[in-house]
Amino acid sequence: IAQAAGLLLAEYSVVAPTIYIGNRTLSKAQRVAQWIEESSTKPCVLETFELTNEGLSPEMEIIFNKGDILLDCLPGSLAPRIAGYAKDYLMHYVNLTEHVDETNEIIALGKNIKTGFILQTGLAPGYINVLGHKMFQDFCVDYKVNTVDSLKIRVGALTDHAVSPHFYGFTWSPAGVATEYIMDAVAIRNFKKTLVPSLSQREDLIINGVRYEADLTSGGAADLPDALAGKVRSLDYKTLRYPGHFDWVARQIEGVKDTKDPVSFLQRSMEEQIPHVENDRVILYSAVEGKDHSGVLHRREVFKQILPQKVGKHRLRAIQITTASALIQSAQILLESNAKGIFLQSQIDTKSFLEGAFIKSIYGNLYQASQL
Repeated sequence: IAQAAGLLLAEYSVVAPTIYIGNRTLSKAQRVAQWIEESSTKPCVLETFELTNEGLSPEMEIIFNKGDILLDCLPGSLAPRIAGYAKDYLMHYVNLTEHVDETNEIIALGKNIKTGFILQTGLAPGYINVLGHKMFQDFCVDYKVNTVDSLKIRVGALTDHAVSPHFYGFTWSPAGVATEYIMDAVAIRNFKKTLVPSLSQREDLIINGVRYEADLTSGGAADLPDALAGKVRSLDYKTLRYPGHFDWVARQIEGVKDTKDPVSFLQRSMEEQIPHVENDRVILYSAVEGKDHSGVLHRREVFKQILPQKVGKHRLRAIQITTASALIQSAQILLESNAKGIFLQSQIDTKSFLEGAFIKSIYGNLYQASQL
């Protein structure tokens, strides 16, 4: 994702950016910088540095004093530490983590910050939450209501093909997949925010003529259950998969129940059997349903299929461009508005985000079905 973010910045920024790339392994940061330089058709300044495991190096201090915004593409467990650097050195900050505990820790340290932090951006959580929130807002305005019956947000990062027995291929972090399958999901039921076990409410659905399965997973709802409690009777985020995958996962989870670290156990089990696959696609679906002021039931739906795209000289996978473009669009909002404070997904200005240049170049227009 960091590679993709760097290339998108280099290729699509109106003003050539200076990009500092840090990693705990300096040689990896250098490889990323070289890849961006070789892949872009436009000039930009690229510098690399080493992130220390603890404390600050003199080099880090110099770079943090120069930076305007910190784009955190590191594992979610490191997010509070990286956010702390942004706070101390007066940088804006955006991250990608779906981890709830780490997000709450950043919210706590972010009190009285003098810059802007946008948390849990990316694809899901991220774009799909802003899309769902915008659909809810438009539905209420157009039909002159204050509440709706349901808001469903669904995302699948999928391979082009799927084979038995698992009907899946890794297109992104195995740790992230295991985490979202094990940890509880946050939803709204009967207008109230509630915790629901992941993988406990499976459904079949047909999207654009293709059958998928969807089930609850953790993290994807972001803060919408807090923002829309009392306004939506039922709200949830579910992950889309090809039919047969969730049955296979259920069999793997049978061996997880008595372990001390079920996430790591499930991750190891999946990695032993599921390959990493380069050819991918991202499927997005959101629907809002409710009655208008005269009692007539309506439903609005948005479907998008994002395929790999060429950026500069390189073909980026669908999961890379969808995640990285949302990260950069959030960064642009902070830089242009100079907003201060913590912003969760429901607090992002939906129009500014969804009509932003980085978002539209990848996702297309809001209500148009996209097969990009």
